[in-house]
Amino acid sequence: MSRKPMLRPGGRSARVQQAVHGAVRELTAELGRDALTVPLVAARAGVTPSTVYRRWGDLRELLSDVAVERLRPEAPPADHGDLSADLTAWAEEFLEEMSSPPGRVYIRDALLGDPDGTNAGQCSAYAAEQIDAVLTRARARGETTPDVETVIDKVVAPMMYRILFRPEGLETPYARQLVSSLLETRED
Repeated sequence: MSRKPMLRPGGRSARVQQAVHGAVRELTAELGRDALTVPLVAARAGVTPSTVYRRWGDLRELLSDVAVERLRPEAPPADHGDLSADLTAWAEEFLEEMSSPPGRVYIRDALLGDPDGTNAGQCSAYAAEQIDAVLTRARARGETTPDVETVIDKVVAPMMYRILFRPEGLETPYARQLVSSLLETRED
């Protein structure tokens, strides 16, 4: 069962989350991730360690929560005029961000501190929402599109596997090839 309470926009819980997340980011930048402790984070955030433990359980779950927030897309996918261009640009950006050293750390943290799979599900939902925006826009232009799950299976899943287990050679041509293969098989 997740320990995270429902957040009220602007409420105390939201302020605590913001302060603690900020403390994690600041301390990571200053001291390195391996130096983090709950008491250190709590002191920087201006809360008690018991507040952090009550809300997140332990440092691993806190880091997972921070990672999920950092993996949240900041903007909708760019509109490049057609499905192929939009999906290719999104896949290239996704691959670049997720395969970067910080992206790999966030992925690892999101998964390691997630005993019930909630955070992994949230990360998956972020990708699905972005893909859905691309596909919805393409359908509005009259283009035929695959469904979101097909894009996840044919583009996102192979990239995530490679990021996690075979990170060599992960560059934009790989993302382009996955999207091209998806769109070619759809036309056959």
